[in-house]
Amino acid sequence: MNTLTLEADPIALDIRITDDDFSIGLIDGRRIIVPLAWYPRLFHATRAERQNWHLLGGGYAIEWPDLDEHIGIEGLLAGRRSGESGKSLARWLALRG
Repeated sequence: MNTLTLEADPIALDIRITDDDFSIGLIDGRRIIVPLAWYPRLFHATRAERQNWHLLGGGYAIEWPDLDEHIGIEGLLAGRRSGESGKSLARWLALRG
């Protein structure tokens, strides 16, 4: 089993979103690029919904309130994809119309 050990807490400063991925600029100068396909709610969102994000807790996580999506920076560094079940996603998509 692998364990992620961090030298310091990863803190996000900014986010850039395209039609294919999003990138997070970290306080230490790194930039993480993540495919939208890893997070189905972001993948199915409108451009306006994707752009409506907020940093939580001084940058430890990102929230998209229109999508009820919250993604922790530490999880991104660990390579964690969305854990949402297919059933939950289908229900959410149905509610969107």
